[in-house]
Amino acid sequence: MTSYYLGVDASKGYADFVILDAHKKLVEANFQLDDTFAGHSHLYQRLNRFCSDHPKGLIHAAVESTGGYERNWYKALSGFRASLKIKVAHLNPLGVHHNSKADLKRNTTDAISARNVAEYLIAHPEKVSYQTADPLGGLRKHWSFIRMLTKQCTQLLNQLESLVYNANPELLAYCKDGVPQWVLKLLRRYPTAAKLCRAKNSAVARIPYVSLQRAAELIRAAKTSVASATDEVSAQVIIATVEQILHLKKRIAVQQQAMRQQCRLPQVELLESFSGIAEHSAVGLILRIQNIERFANCKKFVSFFGLHPTYRISGDGVGAFRMSKKGSKEVRQLLYMVAINAIQNNELISELYARKLQQGMERMAAVGVCMHKIARILYGMLKHNCPYDAQVDRRNRQNNSGQRKARMDRSRRYQDYDPAAPVSRRQKKKRMERERSHSDISTKCGIQSPVPLTT
Repeated sequence: MTSYYLGVDASKGYADFVILDAHKKLVEANFQLDDTFAGHSHLYQRLNRFCSDHPKGLIHAAVESTGGYERNWYKALSGFRASLKIKVAHLNPLGVHHNSKADLKRNTTDAISARNVAEYLIAHPEKVSYQTADPLGGLRKHWSFIRMLTKQCTQLLNQLESLVYNANPELLAYCKDGVPQWVLKLLRRYPTAAKLCRAKNSAVARIPYVSLQRAAELIRAAKTSVASATDEVSAQVIIATVEQILHLKKRIAVQQQAMRQQCRLPQVELLESFSGIAEHSAVGLILRIQNIERFANCKKFVSFFGLHPTYRISGDGVGAFRMSKKGSKEVRQLLYMVAINAIQNNELISELYARKLQQGMERMAAVGVCMHKIARILYGMLKHNCPYDAQVDRRNRQNNSGQRKARMDRSRRYQDYDPAAPVSRRQKKKRMERERSHSDISTKCGIQSPVPLTT
């Protein structure tokens, strides 16, 4: 069966298409269709005619992620599989971009971008996954909707902080770890210090979680406030902002509850056994991981999160290990919050965090190590379908705690370091340090230990 490759570059309202053969030669010249019913119907007619002209051909089609503009085309192409010989894939635009850069292309147009997608399918077939169905697609849209509401709520909270700073700055002392619910309800009734200072203790104490003592403290602080915004317009803006925040918080809670009811999967319950992962975080992780069989090993799973270390050095430069951050940013943010919670509630992760700090590592770098460790633990839990057990990790560490052996530098297997080589001072220093470290290992192993003197 002959393979043909359909590249699709989706834009807002339209898309460009091109078909190549296995040798990257043009079979169907570039054509452009609108993202409408007529455009989708015309695409089907063109592909149906192409399949009729090539009865032994199989079309490999792909669209790259462009912020959602490609989803209608992906759905249409997926629907064509019932009557056409076609396979559809969803590509990461980063891979397509680097593949086009490797070809040293200078220009970028919609037609060239569509050809880049088709050429990527030809050049890297092992990296393309042709999906047949996505049972979690609707839940992921629900998750994205909740994230959008959460982002809006965060933006309003940041705006509220600047408003309160001018209207009642003394309240910010109670908002160092977030804005409590009682502060929002207090601001809804008394948005400025000018209004709060005229309130009675008993009236303020009616707000939940506000005692008479705290009410007296709030009113006393409002009477000596340095607030500059005391006008009615500022008060109305604060009240409107607070009401919008409370409305969003209520809607987010309702949507999260609905998602938890819809996503009752055994993998979610499995992840919840790890101390530090709540139900909402477990749902978010499963929606991104989808199926653990997608990852051949633990390294690929960690790379999906962008947690694998990278090292770059060339010539006399100074190299260092860094977190790659090449994976999904959203899922990495979720795992970061899991790591922060696990450092406080999980004994194994808190011990690892304390040990790295004691070794002199920066706090954020130590959190990154904990994230990497948690990802490896989650991979083992999902792969073997077993709940979290800290003793399993401790036994594995004990079994792999053998003495590290000195390894030969494979890059210098044909010639030892020549002291007469015209290298830079920095490279000469590196070679001397490497030679001393090798001598130290040999001495500890007893190879170059001095012969004891006889008396």
